[in-house]
Amino acid sequence: MPGPGPHMMYALGSGQALMHASNGRFGPHHCVTYAINAFFGPDIGSFSEWLTSSLGLGRVFGSSVESWIHDPFYYPLILGFPLSLLYSWVSRFLLHKGVLDSFSGVPLTVRQCFLLVFAGSLSHFFLDHLFEENGHSTMYTWILSTGWWKTRAPINPDAVVVIGLLCSTLIGGFIYIYRVKPLKNVRKKNRDRSLVLILVIAIVYCVWCGTQIYWVSPRRPAVGEEADLGVLVFLGVFFFLPLWLCILSMNSTREVIDYADQVPL
Repeated sequence: MPGPGPHMMYALGSGQALMHASNGRFGPHHCVTYAINAFFGPDIGSFSEWLTSSLGLGRVFGSSVESWIHDPFYYPLILGFPLSLLYSWVSRFLLHKGVLDSFSGVPLTVRQCFLLVFAGSLSHFFLDHLFEENGHSTMYTWILSTGWWKTRAPINPDAVVVIGLLCSTLIGGFIYIYRVKPLKNVRKKNRDRSLVLILVIAIVYCVWCGTQIYWVSPRRPAVGEEADLGVLVFLGVFFFLPLWLCILSMNSTREVIDYADQVPL
């Protein structure tokens, strides 16, 4: 599985991109908290197992901790709140001592820290599921199982119509939502509408693929040989969801503007 370097570089690189795109609403405190949890967070369980095994003490405890903590959802559910309290206090301490800038002049709240802990956990497994167990992890095996690999996949006319209609609706609806308008205060409304459009199309797309794979007998290729169901579910949970959690953890625009006004030129 990926070591400390890839986990840390992926998280810090993503955080740096969010800092730039958000004009400072996603600050260094966000980035460090997100990166720590994407790097070492769920591996606390694996570290506990290794430590107890090396010391020869509490091996059963270490093994049980590993099975519960090294999980994308159990980690934030079990340790999310106490870690959020700790990270929020550390954020206040670093800001008060002048060690790490926040771009807003305010430390992270417990809510922001919990969102970042959750996002970091999911991002950790984004890499783990793809690059562990010699490519035979449970998640990666399931993703590939939603494709058609036995023989040359037949191209079904109904699949062409359904997928073509969904993709045409997606791009056409997106263009319609962001068509040129005389009003300037509709950007947020358009953003929400486009998000709903993408979610609806993704859900219908997954339902179509799921019915062809798990409901129709005999099984039919949903989109030729492509493993679209597995890919969409994986990206939704381990890529887009942590990205959205990071966005939800951002400071308000007003906080950044007020802080910028207070900084002397």
